[in-house]
Amino acid sequence: MESMRDVNRVMEREIKKGSSPLKLDHIEFGDYSYQEIMSQEKLFEVLTYLLRIGDFKQYAGKNILNNVYMDLRWKKPVFKRTKTAMERNNIFVTIRRYLKKLKPQYNGDVYLETVRCYFDISQENLEKCRYTYQGNETYAFLMSDKYIMALYTHCLMARKEVAMQGMQIEGFTEKECGMVKFENVRDVLFQVLLLDNVKLEDDKVYAELCTIFVFRW
Repeated sequence: MESMRDVNRVMEREIKKGSSPLKLDHIEFGDYSYQEIMSQEKLFEVLTYLLRIGDFKQYAGKNILNNVYMDLRWKKPVFKRTKTAMERNNIFVTIRRYLKKLKPQYNGDVYLETVRCYFDISQENLEKCRYTYQGNETYAFLMSDKYIMALYTHCLMARKEVAMQGMQIEGFTEKECGMVKFENVRDVLFQVLLLDNVKLEDDKVYAELCTIFVFRW
């Protein structure tokens, strides 16, 4: 695995080539972070939304190319961007096949975790990225494949650091605090960094890192 120094060098080179200078500042948890998935039907609904397929294909705008998806190859996670709905459908099919082996019980063992990844960018560069999509004001960031994968690596490492530090989140239950620390994780079923739906909050830009965990309790 590349060192973070190497990752940062890649980002600096890609900025010089024209990638938007979006950089991770920090990640945050909140009352939105944990949603229990109580049935296979609900799991499939969540997956089709995150993959922007099926009933949720209307959310697959041009910026969906920026999303970083986890795919399973021989039970090993591969992180990649997708170009077509067929690729995202194939990810869904792979997950369904893997579920038959995993056999979750949906009795408190499957959760969707949502973490907000806040990014740093100058106001001048931010204004250049502002546009209106379907009547809503949003942002589109021009980034190369190498830059997006490096940005995802920063988000993933920040999430791991929170787990290693054993951070306590105010208002979280004992079970939720355990999930923050990756306690009792049986498997990571799916993960995506949703860069197609970047939002602005208090002059801060953020995207959501969504992970579906299967726990053993």
